[in-house]
Formats: sequence, structure tokens, C-alpha cells
Amino acid sequence: MVSANKEMVVYCFDTLVAHFNGEQVPPPAFDEGQHPLFVTWKKAVNGGEPRLRGCIGTLEARCIINGFKDYSLTSALRDRRFPPIQSKELPFLQCTVSILTNYENAANYLDWEVGKHGIIIEFTDPDYNTRRSATYLPDVAAQEGWTKIEAIDSLMRKAGYNGTITESVRKRIELTRYQSTLFTMHYGEYVSYVKTTRG
Repeated sequence: MVSANKEMVVYCFDTLVAHFNGEQVPPPAFDEGQHPLFVTWKKAVNGGEPRLRGCIGTLEARCIINGFKDYSLTSALRDRRFPPIQSKELPFLQCTVSILTNYENAANYLDWEVGKHGIIIEFTDPDYNTRRSATYLPDVAAQEGWTKIEAIDSLMRKAGYNGTITESVRKRIELTRYQSTLFTMHYGEYVSYVKTTRG
């Protein structure tokens, strides 16, 4: 099993920096593999808590080298919730890579643990008779301080459900739980790494 590591985060920073400088991305220092993965950018200003700046990935297994290359740019520049990251923000960024593992079908919408499991929900919107789905990575509910029900309700809204959330609607949810390995690095650590390893 592949775990998220420092070289993967370095490759995401390399990709973003190369994009801003119009350069080629240096080759990655980790091995090929097929895994579901996410890239998350956060920005810390004035020593405050880092705030989400972009997070996009895939729940399907894909080649991790291409995956990190694609999603480091997609999450930085094309997350519709945020304006694109600009080069002047680089010094304030931190990047987290997530490799997702251990997919399991849950018995019901409460069959998971906050802080341990990421969750994927799928359900039919009774108002429009359409299928909706959304996911939160394992650290989201814990960071937000949510109960399981608060996380589920927030995820239903993220999926685009605008109706009243009742117990009977929640009970229609098919929930898949999963786990992940993470590695986080701040831009300053990335710069030090590059100086040390590449001179």
C-alpha cells in the first residue's frame, strides 16, 4: 500500500510553481501507482489558522503521478468555490496530499467514525428524482467540530439538495466510508527541501 509522503507534496508545489513560471515540472521522486487521491491547498495569513483555498481530487483509482499533476493545478486554479490562486500567494500556502484507502459499504448513514473515516453519500433527491452524491475527506468533520448528523446534513447540501432534511431523507442515504493517509507541507518547508536536495 502506498502512503502519502513528502515527495508527493513537493511534486504538487513543483507543478504549481512551474505553472506560474512557465517552466517544465521536475520529474517526481516517488513511484508510480494507481490510487484515489486529493490535493488540498490552504492559505495562512498573519499567523492565523490556515483557510481552505482549494481541494479537488478523485474517488476513482488513477495513476498518481498524473493525478497529482492534474489535481494540484485543478484544485489551485479551478475550484469553483474560490478565485484562482495567484503566484503572490505562494509564500502563504500549505499543501496536503491524501491517498484514499479501505473503501467499505456502511450499514447506515451513522456507521462511521468522525476523524477516522471519510464518507461518500449517495441518495435520490425526492423533489427532483435525481441521484446526488458528495464526499468529505476524513479530517473535515473533525476540523469543523461536527457531529455525524451535522456532517451528513452539510454533505447533503454540498451534493445540491435544497429540500428539508428529515430523518426519513437521511435514511435513504447509501454511505461508503474510507480512510486516508495524509502529508502536509508549508511553502517554506518546500523551499528548504528544494535548496537542500537540488542546490
